[in-house]
Order: sequence, then structure tokens, then C-alpha cells
Amino acid sequence: MAKFVPQEELSLVDQVKIRREKLAQLQAEGNDPFARTRFAVDSNSGCIKDNFEQMEGKTVAVAGRLMSKRGMGKVIFCDLQDAAGRIQLYLKFDEMPEADFEACRKLDIGDIVGVNGDVFRTQRGEISVRAHQVTLLSKALLPLPDKFHGLTNVETRYRQRYVDLIANPEVKDTFVKRSMILRELRAFLDSKGFLEVDTPILTPFEIGASARPFFTHHNTLNMDMVLRIETELYLKRLVVGGMDRVYEVGRIFRNEGMDPKHNPEFTTIELYQAYTDYHGMMDLVEEMMKTVAQKVCGTLQIRYQGKQIDLSHWERMTMVEAVKKYSGVDFDTVATDEEAVTLAKQHHVALPEIPTKGAILAEFFDAFVEEKLIQPTFIYDYPVENSPLAKRKASDPAYTERFEYFINATEFGNAFSELNDPIDQKERFERQVAERRMLDPKSNAQVDYDYVTALEYGLPPTGGLGFGVDRLVMLLTDSASIRDVLLFPTMKPLDK
Repeated sequence: MAKFVPQEELSLVDQVKIRREKLAQLQAEGNDPFARTRFAVDSNSGCIKDNFEQMEGKTVAVAGRLMSKRGMGKVIFCDLQDAAGRIQLYLKFDEMPEADFEACRKLDIGDIVGVNGDVFRTQRGEISVRAHQVTLLSKALLPLPDKFHGLTNVETRYRQRYVDLIANPEVKDTFVKRSMILRELRAFLDSKGFLEVDTPILTPFEIGASARPFFTHHNTLNMDMVLRIETELYLKRLVVGGMDRVYEVGRIFRNEGMDPKHNPEFTTIELYQAYTDYHGMMDLVEEMMKTVAQKVCGTLQIRYQGKQIDLSHWERMTMVEAVKKYSGVDFDTVATDEEAVTLAKQHHVALPEIPTKGAILAEFFDAFVEEKLIQPTFIYDYPVENSPLAKRKASDPAYTERFEYFINATEFGNAFSELNDPIDQKERFERQVAERRMLDPKSNAQVDYDYVTALEYGLPPTGGLGFGVDRLVMLLTDSASIRDVLLFPTMKPLDK
């Protein structure tokens, strides 16, 4: 007599062959599982476990994926995984039609089934569903990863997220939490009187910003178009139009590098509020971060990659103050670009392509400060050279009313007192485009003159903020890479 070999111990090729043979037999018998269209579900694993005392003895209909099967005699135990978790199934030979019981013997791990039965607790105390009828709803033609080790290869997990979600339940928890974070962000902004809007993803031309875009072509209009790198200019047009508080949860596309903090497409929230400034935006960010963290995590003490982050306390420093604190160099005493260049060489700081005092200050910040900002910190008053859309400080026009906020040495968001002087804005746009073309002669960057026109109708004093949703999700789920919080991150194609 041939020795019985568990299917999971066979080669992948043999396992697939057996599963396809079972499918062919079912179809030949008129029981094609893929022909079934619906199953009336009235409960799930979580509901049954949470309300066992009320549900004990009641008939339920549950559905999900078989994750294990044990016992081949007159009793079979299975684990059913549904959207709420797992629950044990109890199948007994004399408690269901013989043909149905024999059909259940042939089910494979990964098959999707519907179960009608009653709720009870086994002698070992396990809450279970005693099956009276099991219906095969979809046949799994590929086996799941090894039941003891799951799906562990990182590349495969990202490429086959559908298997990752089945094999690693904690992955699903991350994305459930991501949904909660987005819901709480919207709830917070809605409570402050902000209106959620949608603006175009396809834009007519490349603007002068430093981010590199993706290009496409519209056939009907016979024109090249650009996938947006921000939502800012359209949203501020709406503030001109009288929408005093607007925000957008938007997908952004940048044709640039990839690393644990960057993906070519990512999600941001940009918001604009009339009659406030960047200090008002700081207050908004601090309240928003505390509110969302408390609602989602239940605490403001967040553990991230081995570090304790205290979201209850936020430090505020100007960029000049931060550079002085961590490098010892006081840019308030630097009078000329030439002096700044000398300081950069003395401190081994890389010179920017256009070495002005403000640009060199930003390089000092990158070299000496950012890696030190572990706890929540606002850095404000940025040099005008790298802030083309921010309002100049009235007390010192070399700086702008702009801030970024940092946690764990990572920039989380960017905010301005928005520039509403159309003459100044036009000059900055034109200078930005000229510099872009000087650095990249092939660039097709253009000035958005329609936005300048909008400003000429009058933009009220406005505070604006943009922040990455993905980085916030990373923080609140203790995820090391942006790929861990994107269901389908961008991946290099596999060789054919």
C-alpha cells in the first residue's frame, strides 16, 4: 500500500497538479466552485468570539479561507480566517450529509468556503462553529506559504501583497490603522471647518519647482501633460475664489529616487486657511498630531524603531538658531555670500550649485541639524532662496515665514505664510524657472502665469500646510519603510 504523503510535503508542481485535478473533478461533477455567485453571511469570527454568551447555540453563516485542517477520521477540525480574524470549525461525520463530509476531506488549505452551523465551545474550551453544511466558494489553485514560517521574503511580500495579507495578519493591522489615521485626519480638519476638495492630477505643463515630474500625452488634445508634483497652486486658487478653508488628500507623483522614505507615488494632505499665518499652522499641526495619535494609538508616547517619541511636547527654533545650536555658526553675523562660502569650506559643508548665504545656511542645516531632531521640532524662518512660495518676513526680507516639522530626524511637513503679492510671486517664479533651465537646459519648466493672474484678483493672508500621510502612518505603526505602509509599492519588474 502506498505511503500517504501530506500535500504540503510535495513539490510545488505536484501540489498545483493535485489541486487542478480536484477542480477538474468538481467541474465534471457539475460542482464548479467558480460558478457560485453569492453566499449569505450573517456573522464573523470576531462577532462570535466577542459575543459568545449571547450566540452560543445559535445558527450562523460564516465565510472565509481555510488556514489549517487536521484530523482525517470521523472528525475534522479547520481554522477559518475571515476579515475579523480566525475561528475553529468542527466537522463530524454523523452531523452532516455523508457526501458533504467526504467533500470536506478533499478541501485544500487556502480554499474559500461558506459554513452554516451553530456556535459552541469544545471540550478544550475553544469557541467554534459546528458545521452542518460547508460550501466551496472558490478553489485555491496555489498553496499558501509554509504554515510555520509564513511569507517572509520582503521582496515577495511587497510584490504579492495579497499573499502577505493572508499569511501575515499583522500586516493587515497596519493597513487598518492607516485607514483609521486618514479617517481621524479628515475628522479633525472637518471639525475645524475645512472643506475637502479634489484638484487635477493631470496638469498642462511642468512648473519650475525642483521636483522632477512624470510626463504623459493626451491623444484627443494632442498635448503633453504632467502628473502633479503638488496640489498647492490649485488649492490656493480656491482660496482666492472665497473657499477660506480647503484641504485635499491627494496622490502625488515624483520621478525621483527610491529609498525607505520615498516612493514615486505617495499621499499628501495639503490645506490652506485664510486669515492666518505660519504660526497659526504650527498650532494646527501640534493639535492635529496630538489628536490623531491619541485617537489611533491611545497615547502620545510613541515607540518608533526602538526610540521613544514624545508627541506631547514640541520644540520651536528658527533655522538660524538650530544651526547655531548644533554647529556653533551664527548666520546672524554673516553679512555676505562670500563670508558664507568661506564658512562652508571651513566646516566642510557642501556648496550648493548657486552659493548664496541663504542656500548655504540650508546646507549647514542638512549637515549639522536634521539628524539631531529626534523629538518633535518646528524649524522656521527659512531663507528666501529655497522658499519660492512663502511670504518674506517683514523684519528681514532675506528670510520667509516658512516652517518644516521634524520627528526622528525626518521631515514630516512643510508650511508657509503664503506669498500673496502677485508681483513678487511672478519674479520668483521667473527666477526659479531660469535657474531650473540653467541647471537643466532640456527642462521644459514654465511659469504658471494663470496662478499669478489669480493672485492679482487678491489672495487674503493665508497659512498653508502640506504633509506626507505615508510618513505619519510609518510613525504611528512603527514601520521602518514606506513600502510597509503602501499596499502596492512601486517595484522594479522581475526578469521574464
